[in-house]
Amino acid sequence: MTDDGLTPTESAILLLLMAEAREISNAELQERYKFTLTGQSRKKLNDLRYVATRKVGRAYVHQLDDKGWVRVRDGLALDSPRARALGAALSALHDNLRDRVLPRSGCHNLGELFYRGEDGVQVEPLAGGDDGAPIEERIRKAYVSLADEPGGWVSLARLRPLFADVDREFFDEALRRLNREADVNIVPESNQKTLTAEQIEAAVDIGGRAKHLLAIGV
Repeated sequence: MTDDGLTPTESAILLLLMAEAREISNAELQERYKFTLTGQSRKKLNDLRYVATRKVGRAYVHQLDDKGWVRVRDGLALDSPRARALGAALSALHDNLRDRVLPRSGCHNLGELFYRGEDGVQVEPLAGGDDGAPIEERIRKAYVSLADEPGGWVSLARLRPLFADVDREFFDEALRRLNREADVNIVPESNQKTLTAEQIEAAVDIGGRAKHLLAIGV
């Protein structure tokens, strides 16, 4: 188990954000789950890069960050001395999702299993494939699951969460190799003022330029 000092509550927050698989505001957390992510727990999870938080208007919104998706693969400290049955239930759910449901799903990681599209609709797991599949093949399959049509633009901010199990530099090198293929195009966002912090962070450097959008089948 990773030695990062997560409390049972903080571990449960990671599981909740994993299940939501989208940005969720403190107001919605309060309405749906009767708690908010604030104070030391928010700072700790942000500093660990497990949770990405940004301000939209006056509201804070949170989502599981790339490192958070990797972290939920590992054992989580969910055993609370004040709620042992609840902790045991959460541990059983987490372990069975990771060890039994995920291997049967055709997904490579929990990010793929829970990922939603930008419209909030759950994206179907990628069909087939195995853990030995070339990374470029996985990227092509992920693109097909996200694109509205062949050759349609897909933001790398939507693509990266599906590869939380892959080292970032390894993934970026795969994108650079793909970009040399005739049917692949990776370009910068034309209107840089519209970029969100998430889109900026997800960009890949190709030829000294940050590029944000992928199209295959062009």
